[in-house]
Amino acid sequence: MNPYNHPSMTVAVRSFAKINLGLRIGPPRPDGFHGLLTVYQTIGLHDVIRVSVARGSGIEIRCADSRVPRDRSNTCYRVVEQAMAALGVKSKAVIEIEKRLPVQGGLGGASANAVATLLALERAVRKALAPAERLRIAAEVGSDLPLFLTGGTVLGVGRGEHVYPLPDFPAMACVVVTPEIGVSTPKAFAEWDRLQGLKPNSSPEDNAALEGRSSTVDQKLTLPAASDRMNVLGREMSAWLSEPYSSAPVVGRGRAGNPLLWLVRAGIENDFERVVFPEYPELREGKRALERAGAKYASLSGSGSTLYGLFASHAAALKAAKNLQKDGWAAQVTTTLTRRAYWRRIFD
Repeated sequence: MNPYNHPSMTVAVRSFAKINLGLRIGPPRPDGFHGLLTVYQTIGLHDVIRVSVARGSGIEIRCADSRVPRDRSNTCYRVVEQAMAALGVKSKAVIEIEKRLPVQGGLGGASANAVATLLALERAVRKALAPAERLRIAAEVGSDLPLFLTGGTVLGVGRGEHVYPLPDFPAMACVVVTPEIGVSTPKAFAEWDRLQGLKPNSSPEDNAALEGRSSTVDQKLTLPAASDRMNVLGREMSAWLSEPYSSAPVVGRGRAGNPLLWLVRAGIENDFERVVFPEYPELREGKRALERAGAKYASLSGSGSTLYGLFASHAAALKAAKNLQKDGWAAQVTTTLTRRAYWRRIFD
């Protein structure tokens, strides 16, 4: 008997988080989204997703965290709904979500969960989608999903759903701080627009873009021609790295040493800090605490509220996390994941 077709077969997958190495917000687009430019980096913190397929029909989501939706508003539900239709599978899917990442914390947890669910489902039914179809489903469900089909260091443009694998940075120690604060992404976008002299846009589409939920705007994923995509990529990346608008000291621009530090020293920052920190001073203090603890670079991830710091060594990160915990911060040590490590550890 094929074990993947056994009704009690359960496939477990790690659902890794991401951080944003800088995030630039563009003007509002006609479809209700803001254009974004960011470098995603997967890290070792993760949830665990378990998927099983049994006789019957429907989709069941199980999670001990009451903040995780069990209906179609859950990205995992919508991914399974589309994938099962595309694969021609008519069974009941049961999705168990073991939450270890903060909910709506800027680490891409919901999006990562959805991609992990998709990968686990394919193994559970022993059928695989074509890569282009997998990407199409991911991008339709949420803007952050495609990055988790790539892993490692990834450039995100458009509303974040157009992703380009970048040469991987070496693994680097990272300390993640998760304050118990909820940041409203729509309000952050609206405040950004106000600062830019634009009419505030607090539409749900902007919240969807950062939190991995689908937009209420009915649109199909359209990818520009390869040459156009790369031309846009080159212009935007060059413009970003040539703008010295970071509040951090710009030192060590040479490529000697860890190239990840070269990138973060090149002048990148997360635009959301300009609107989130004034509203939530505790988050500004969290970034300063990471810097005082020895972080080579510290930043808000996404629209927050999670903060992270990159450290020169694992020992330095452990010492920093211990000191931060003594000061009352919820801090934990992890590492950035290269693309190879990301895919090796997903199913281990």
